[in-house]
Amino acid sequence: FESESGTKLTKDPYLTHTRPTREECIAVRDDLLALHSFPKEFAKYRRDENQIQLDDGDAKESVLDSLVKTVLSQNTTEVNSLRAFDSLRSVFPTWEDVLVAESKCLENAIRCGGLAPTKASCIKNILNCLLEKKDKLCLEYLRDLSVDEIKAELSQFKGIGPKTMACVLMFNLQLDDFPVDTHVFEIAKAIGWVPALADRNKTYLHLNQRIPNELKFDLNCLLYTHGKLCRKCTKKVGKQQRKESHEISCPLLNYCKNSLYEIKLINSI
Repeated sequence: FESESGTKLTKDPYLTHTRPTREECIAVRDDLLALHSFPKEFAKYRRDENQIQLDDGDAKESVLDSLVKTVLSQNTTEVNSLRAFDSLRSVFPTWEDVLVAESKCLENAIRCGGLAPTKASCIKNILNCLLEKKDKLCLEYLRDLSVDEIKAELSQFKGIGPKTMACVLMFNLQLDDFPVDTHVFEIAKAIGWVPALADRNKTYLHLNQRIPNELKFDLNCLLYTHGKLCRKCTKKVGKQQRKESHEISCPLLNYCKNSLYEIKLINSI
């Protein structure tokens, strides 16, 4: 991957930063699990659920469906992104229909998910590239590739960054990867798992090196959930109402080794 400045990044850009340790990862996972239980919306993607099964016993989600869903989830809520995907498939039942549709029609179909022109352009580009390179609108061939090979394939699509790739890898393909969204990024910085001035792409690379593969799925889902529910763990304090807030019992206080984080927590109360 490349940084925002275009500089090639190494496998781990923070080699001298020795956190998180395996023990920290286990402790944080266990404490968040005790606080939240495992998030129901992610349970169906766990490996011990005998492959990916969607609601109502539907067939396994295609890789292309998963990729487009993840594109639609960028910079919006889960509710809005799912609504946009349902609207898209209602208006355009097949990916061939999406490919030949006018851009404005596609934008209108996904408008409820926000950033419609950008996302429509990205989806169109994916489909055009697939048709040109593979002669069919299908990404199932990725299931036979390694993680690095999958990343190389997906990186050819304009607008597909590390987080989108990681979500497809972890949820749809059930491979070991650790997406870094805004919630995970802010918490990782706050508890000192990456340097204070880390950027998101480098955080992704670092955490994927430091966090043991067998812990990545559960830890990622729990950090994401905690970031949404605990107002102490986000910079957006006071800007949006949380459905739930664990005012006193934030377990991440126990792993805090960063005085800036302590100040932020105090100011958020």
